[in-house]
Amino acid sequence: MTAVFGFIILLYMLSSASYIGYFSVQRNVFHRIAYGVLMAGFILHTGLIGYQYVHWGQIPVQNLHQTLSFAAWALAGVYLLLKYRFRIKILGAYTAPLATLIMVVAFCLPQHAPAEPNTLFNSLWLVSHIIIIFIGEASLALAGGTGVLYLIQERAIKTKNPRFFFKRLPSLAVLDSTGYAFVITGFTLLTIGLITGFIYAEKVWGTLWSWDPKEIWSVITWLIYAALLHERLVAGWRGRRAAILAIIGFGALIFTFIGVNFFLEGHHNEFTRW
Repeated sequence: MTAVFGFIILLYMLSSASYIGYFSVQRNVFHRIAYGVLMAGFILHTGLIGYQYVHWGQIPVQNLHQTLSFAAWALAGVYLLLKYRFRIKILGAYTAPLATLIMVVAFCLPQHAPAEPNTLFNSLWLVSHIIIIFIGEASLALAGGTGVLYLIQERAIKTKNPRFFFKRLPSLAVLDSTGYAFVITGFTLLTIGLITGFIYAEKVWGTLWSWDPKEIWSVITWLIYAALLHERLVAGWRGRRAAILAIIGFGALIFTFIGVNFFLEGHHNEFTRW
């Protein structure tokens, strides 16, 4: 499986290089190559995760290597799916390198298979929780990336010589509406994912809420996105403020996903130990 994992990284790297080439010279041939190679990497990645699920009889998120691999898979898949809806080709120059980085980090971590079945993972609620949460977080990661592109484009417009980024990035209106759609999608899935997680916790640990650090930070992250949507609907937040809050939310998401497991103890460490 190590060779397959390495080949997936190679495909993601080639896609990243092609997307960067498309961003630099704006030739559609680079985009077609980037998209095709990313699709090939995602299909192979899906096959690997499916094989691990069948082989081990449990969803492959039992250590940090597997969890990061699953996160990269979700990110690539959500981008490939939502690209048809929003048609922001240039977002691939953010998505493919990020998926590649996550996979490279995962590759450097121990890749041991589970020594024995862990009953914690034998739950339909857990499988639902993980899949929904990861897809939702991937959508919110794209919202964060769109927010970064918004700020870059805004800065380019304000400069005296905005040619490079101005010509390559979509308009501020398109970036704003696309980022909003990503937040709506991600927030909805995050909400459903948290509910399934609470139900799973009640079944496994006998309580919906146990003040676990991951639970607390998940709710903090949820509140950030809830505040973004509330201010957008009630106070009419658009553009720069919405982009900044989407980036802050993505930062909180990363800390909830990785930072909590490194710096704080809790029962979620079981899922991301080395």
